[in-house]
Amino acid sequence: MIRWGIAPIGWRNDDIPEIGAGNTLQHLLSDIVVAGFEGTEVGGFFPEADILNKELALRKLKIAGQWFSSFIIRDGLDSAKQEFTKHCVYLRNVHANVAVVSEQTYSIQGQTKNVFTEKPHFTAQEWELLLDGLNQLGEIANAYDLKLVYHHHLGTGIETVADVDRLMAGTDPTRVHLLYDTGHIYVAEGEYMMLLKKHIDRIAHVHFKDVRKDVRSTCEKEQLSFLESFLKGMFTVPGDGCIDFQEVFQCLLAAEYSGWIVVEAEQDPAIANPLEYALIARKYIDENLLRAKVEERMI
Repeated sequence: MIRWGIAPIGWRNDDIPEIGAGNTLQHLLSDIVVAGFEGTEVGGFFPEADILNKELALRKLKIAGQWFSSFIIRDGLDSAKQEFTKHCVYLRNVHANVAVVSEQTYSIQGQTKNVFTEKPHFTAQEWELLLDGLNQLGEIANAYDLKLVYHHHLGTGIETVADVDRLMAGTDPTRVHLLYDTGHIYVAEGEYMMLLKKHIDRIAHVHFKDVRKDVRSTCEKEQLSFLESFLKGMFTVPGDGCIDFQEVFQCLLAAEYSGWIVVEAEQDPAIANPLEYALIARKYIDENLLRAKVEERMI
């Protein structure tokens, strides 16, 4: 079973809290209902579990998961385990399915460095520490009936297909799963199907993020940072960029993928109206993915 969600990042952005600051939780969740999605991920501004659960129940929405910045290499495993356990307690209380993890040691995600050329790297010893740490965090997630899904991400030490290959090879598939993000892998590699096909058996969560190819090229030429690139409009929702989500969706269906597909597009809500773009995404999904699926069954 596939559930369709949309991330809060189109309304408010955790990396730049001032943009979209006027968009309340109630506004966000009500827009999600209007756009026809089943749920969302937890944003940094979301309230404690009891308050959130009430707002979700009023709108019959569900929580897919939440981002967790791990600093296993920088701060050590004990610190990461302590913080991650708190994270999992919250996610269990809001009835989530996955814990989204990204190692942020050396990350330039929130810095002014060129995201296209200044990607951080880990030493062999750091890789060993990280892989062991993720296995242990995955064991904690399992204890709370969650799946740890690792988010390959621009500007971090695990960004490319080669990085993900090493991650998957060095972790336990029962404890560490993969979050597949179309937009991040496309910007990193210039294509998006190789990662999907290579690691389809490990994918337990999906982000559908589109990319405006011309804006990406401009951002690369101007040597922009991650934050500058998304503020310039590099990312958008499915149907508004260059990625063929029909190909991606058919691959997921063929592998009998079961889980959430969450639309996620970092944009400035003052420029890209969040509800408008949520409706664009929903229309694209209905007309190009779900309708095609139904028509294929009828043939």
